[in-house]
Amino acid sequence: MGYASTGIKEILDDADVPKGSFYHYFRSKEAFTEEVLKLYVQGEVERCEKIFSDGSVAPLKRLRRYFEELIRVYGQTAPVSGCLLGNLSLEMADRSEPLQSLLHLSFASWQTAIARVLREAVVRGDLLKSSKPEELASFLVNSYEGALVRSKADRSNKALENFLHFAFNVLLKG
Repeated sequence: MGYASTGIKEILDDADVPKGSFYHYFRSKEAFTEEVLKLYVQGEVERCEKIFSDGSVAPLKRLRRYFEELIRVYGQTAPVSGCLLGNLSLEMADRSEPLQSLLHLSFASWQTAIARVLREAVVRGDLLKSSKPEELASFLVNSYEGALVRSKADRSNKALENFLHFAFNVLLKG
């Protein structure tokens, strides 16, 4: 079930929350979704920081571990497959200005975190000095999200495995 096909009543019934309590805290389903998205992004920032801050591991190894972790958490074998950023982008980015803005900022923040790790790899000599970390980070985020969507369509992690192979054994090989 997606955003558009899920009503407030279904959310409240599932959470066993009275309607009045919901509207005391949230003015609309969109406002509720904004808060859910903020919490989701906060959790993902914490995941990034935990993996990316391990200076005892080379930058590109950290980056690969990070994407492997995402595949374990959001891939087809996960209890709930898919990324909230990607799912909401597909369904709501062109329908809700507040959600689109928050999605845009969330993707940009994610890209920036990955670019920092790629810059470390350039400094260490693991990537060519001519590498463009911001552009590479954008490509990695976009490729991962595309592979995640394809994995849903195929009901298989093959697209995600392809992403890992080409990202780390071809593109970022140095």
